[in-house]
Amino acid sequence: MAGHKIAHATLKGPNVAKEICIGIALGLSAGFVWKMHHWNEQRKVRAFYDMLEKGEISVVAAEE
Repeated sequence: MAGHKIAHATLKGPNVAKEICIGIALGLSAGFVWKMHHWNEQRKVRAFYDMLEKGEISVVAAEE
């Protein structure tokens, strides 16, 4: 009886160039998400101070 040949995955060492590319891609994407969050917060603060300057809002509690 002949033995059946089964294809097994061979384990290889880490691919350094691939690891570096994945690390760079993850770092850039995380940095971009953080920067978008920062820009959004800046926009909110700028809108608040614009409304405060125009007199549309006040930081003093209204007396009833």
